[in-house]
Amino acid sequence: MSILSELRYPTRWYAKLLTAILALLFFAVLATAGVAGFLVYRIVEPERTSSEINLQSFPGRPDAVQFTVLNNQAREGWFFPGLRGAPTIVLCHGYGSSRAELLTLVSALQDHQYNVFLFDFAAHGGNSGATSFGYREADELRSALDALAARNDVDPHNFGVWGYNLGAYAALREAERDPRIRAMVLDSVYDTPAQMVKIGVERTGLAGFPLMIRSAEFSFDLLNMSFRKEPPLSARLNNLTNVPMLFIQASDDPELAAIARNMFVKAPEPREQAIIGHGNFVAMNDDDKRAYENRVVSFFLTHLPATMRATR
Repeated sequence: MSILSELRYPTRWYAKLLTAILALLFFAVLATAGVAGFLVYRIVEPERTSSEINLQSFPGRPDAVQFTVLNNQAREGWFFPGLRGAPTIVLCHGYGSSRAELLTLVSALQDHQYNVFLFDFAAHGGNSGATSFGYREADELRSALDALAARNDVDPHNFGVWGYNLGAYAALREAERDPRIRAMVLDSVYDTPAQMVKIGVERTGLAGFPLMIRSAEFSFDLLNMSFRKEPPLSARLNNLTNVPMLFIQASDDPELAAIARNMFVKAPEPREQAIIGHGNFVAMNDDDKRAYENRVVSFFLTHLPATMRATR
């Protein structure tokens, strides 16, 4: 009791010093938690980019497809028709991007007779909400696939998916439980959403502060408590035996490249990997974009031909 009394009402110099240190540690932890919470808020609600085009005048004859996601929230996607009855390639944009930034990739695929579909995830484009870095986005992808499978001009059993970071995680998570996904291109995929939170904090320059990353991950986990028991994607990769996967790794994004490389090693056959110098399709120069598009189109032509069920 004398120790507790001394800490409550310090009289000796060492007790005063210890009390001061404890107080500083308490306020440091409190400040770190507050900053981390604010960072997570900024990270899960990124600045949105425009995702509007004039469907009436845009090449490729796209039409709008309406579907609903969790809690009956409305979503709209753009469907670009290819050969009737052919497979559909769904494009899943990356974190901080939008569907409108993938239109050149749409054209490359549509030119080879694929149906192509793209939409915006929560907290991107015109959609409200917060990103969960793939947990709920995988469910949004499933809702989109359900809406597409109900059409009479596509193959309802054969879909390909391309995704970049956030979109790649959502695609892989959905594919592990959805046999309709028959081929995937996974650009800069990560294994757990916490890895993207860590990268987001590092990009603010505040990761060097003690406990900052762990506090941010804890805040993110609180926001997504219902997924606290969700295993890493790599734990279920064996569900995808006989589903061709192309893992793309960008040398200028070494952290995500290392994660994608580890997942490639763990993935079952058939699998391929491509190492490119500059990542983020949206930010590539024209030459790099053409080379990238050719690699993606070639993969789908090999593993999910547009004519595989175009019989109607």
